[in-house]
Amino acid sequence: MKITVVVDNALPIGVRQPFLAEHGLSLLIEHAGKKVLLDTGQSLTVVSNLGLLGVPPSALDALVLSHGHHDHTGGLFHVLQYARKRIPIHAHERVFAPRYSVRNQERRFIGIPHAQELLTTLGAEWHFTTKPAEILPGLWISGEIPRTTDYETGDTNLVICGADGCDCKDDFQDDSSLFYAGSRGLVVIGGCTHAGLVNTVKYGLKVTGASRLAGWIGGTHLGPVSKQQQEKTIAQLASFAPDFVAANHCTGFAMMAKLRECFGEKFIPAFVSTVIEA
Repeated sequence: MKITVVVDNALPIGVRQPFLAEHGLSLLIEHAGKKVLLDTGQSLTVVSNLGLLGVPPSALDALVLSHGHHDHTGGLFHVLQYARKRIPIHAHERVFAPRYSVRNQERRFIGIPHAQELLTTLGAEWHFTTKPAEILPGLWISGEIPRTTDYETGDTNLVICGADGCDCKDDFQDDSSLFYAGSRGLVVIGGCTHAGLVNTVKYGLKVTGASRLAGWIGGTHLGPVSKQQQEKTIAQLASFAPDFVAANHCTGFAMMAKLRECFGEKFIPAFVSTVIEA
C-alpha cells in the first residue's frame, strides 16, 4: 500500500514542484490496483496537487470522508466537478450534521460547505455506514468508533447545533478512520481522529484482528486538546511500539516536536507530497 499526502497545512523543505498547502487534509491511498482519496482539503488545492502527482480526479475509484468539517470536505465539490463521473463516497450517516467552532465568543460554521443534493448531482454516490466495512481487500472504513478511554475528551470549542437550536459539545459520532491490516500489523489512516487516537487504534486492532500497530498516518488533533490528553495519548502510543508515526494537519508543530522527541527517526512529518509505504 502506498499513501501520498495530497493536502496538508505545510510543505516540506526543498519540494521541487509547485504544490499548494492549506489548512486541511487529503490523503491518496493506492492499493490493490485502486486509488482511494481520504478527505479533500477545503478548496481547489486538492485538484491542483493531484494533477502534480499525475492522478487526475477522473482516475479516482472511491472517496472516503473522515468527518464533516470543511477543511476535510470543502474540496469535494471540485474533485467531483473535475472527475466528471460517478464516484462512490464512503462516510458516516451523520457527516452532514451542522457544525460550528466557538472561540472568543465568535460562532463560526465549519461543516460541509456544499449541500448533499448538489454533490449528488455532480456524481457523488453515497455509501453511508455506522459499522466497519471493507472497501478494498484488507482496507476497512471504521464506521463509528467506540469511546473507551476516559482521558480522550476532545476539543470543547467544537460544537454541534442541536434540535432545539442550542449548541452542545460535538461528540463526533461520524469520526471515521481507515484500517489496513498488512504483513507488519495494523496501519491506521486518520483524518482528525476526533474519536481519540487511542480509541481508534484499539478499535482498529479489534476490527482487523491485527496483533500490533505497525503505523499511524494522518491528523491526531492533539494540538487543541488538554495537556493531560496530549501526555497520556503519546505515552499510550509509545506503548504500542509502532514502526512509524506520520502525523500532520491538526497535530500542530508543538505536538509534532513531542512526537519526534518520543519516536526519533520513526516519526515522519507528513507534509504535502510525502509518500509512505505501508
